[in-house]
Amino acid sequence: MTGTHFEASWDQARELVHNVARNQPVVDVEVANAHGFVLAEDVHALADMPPFAASRIDGWAVSGPGPWRNVGDARAGHESSVTLAHGECIHIATGAVMPPGSTACLKDEESSLVGDLVSAAEGALGILEADSSLPNMHDVRPVGYEARNGELLIAAHTTLSPALVGLAAGAGHDTLRVFTKPTVDVIIFGDELLDDGPSRDGKVRDSLGPQLSGWVSFLGADLNSVNRAEDTLAAHVSAINRSTADIIVTTGGTAAGPVDHLHRAIDECGGDLLVDAVLVRPGYHQLFAQLKSQVLIGLPGNPQSAVIGLLSLGAAHISGMYGQSIPELPTRTVSRAVRAPHHEIKFTLCKESAEHVTPVEHVDSSMLRGFVQADGYAIVPAGGVTEGANVRWLALP
Repeated sequence: MTGTHFEASWDQARELVHNVARNQPVVDVEVANAHGFVLAEDVHALADMPPFAASRIDGWAVSGPGPWRNVGDARAGHESSVTLAHGECIHIATGAVMPPGSTACLKDEESSLVGDLVSAAEGALGILEADSSLPNMHDVRPVGYEARNGELLIAAHTTLSPALVGLAAGAGHDTLRVFTKPTVDVIIFGDELLDDGPSRDGKVRDSLGPQLSGWVSFLGADLNSVNRAEDTLAAHVSAINRSTADIIVTTGGTAAGPVDHLHRAIDECGGDLLVDAVLVRPGYHQLFAQLKSQVLIGLPGNPQSAVIGLLSLGAAHISGMYGQSIPELPTRTVSRAVRAPHHEIKFTLCKESAEHVTPVEHVDSSMLRGFVQADGYAIVPAGGVTEGANVRWLALP
């Protein structure tokens, strides 16, 4: 194994695994199915948005000063067949095309209709001009009000949210060019783990297997399979060689205990360790290896340590596969002093309020309850911080 960075700093480890990532293949997907994918190309408006002047309200499209004589109706989805002269109006629906000659719109609830004459009522009287006309284009969406034809709307390498999918559809796109999602195989090591019921007979219930699919999805990848492997070298090698996923994620076996075979298994599979331990607590024994056409992220067996490893190495590598930068982390203020080892940063589960973040209880690396209470991790630098210090903040889903 060559090129190993033993005891890499957290930032160094993230940069290393990010830089070796290969971009995912690119495909076209229907816009309605694009949520959660990462754009491979910029998205521009394919026409003015809106392409015509449209009413912002249900009410009256008017021309010039009032009162106005009603000469028809305008419905959304239809071109107007009426041209208004000064002193005329038509009843109009929200989103309908403004008829030629119209100068403004008046809300239904701010109007009065007597016979065929429409007048401004309470609520609109205060905005009338001196000649009793409404301000030009009042309550009208002009052509290109939201975007002009060709305008950049969404930059490449952006993860598509439901709102962004709607924006792309509104801009006229039927399909979007996106990166395929990397696939992940999870291999769980540990003969001491149970798949059902409470912990018993010297064994503990597996809590990582059931939650890893959610974490994988949170990072923007697709879970292919979750498999168990016995604590033998042969089982480790066989499980790794059977995987066809882009990323292999293992849990347990990352240290040097009597049944920790992962390092030797990586060697026998022709892998090259890039990171072997990260200066962070919990999560020190996390590793990253390059195989022939895959990568392997080795997570410690304790739940908190494993999640920190996945949010560290997994998140950085997957962002690189999408051509994205390593995410910049915001900062938060800690409500009290937090200790940290002299040479390692400390991931501290905290509850967030408007003023600060406060450490929670049940934060041992083997515990699960701290996740339930916390909103994220305060990333405390080596040596710790005093009350009121600003620290980097990694939010949890």
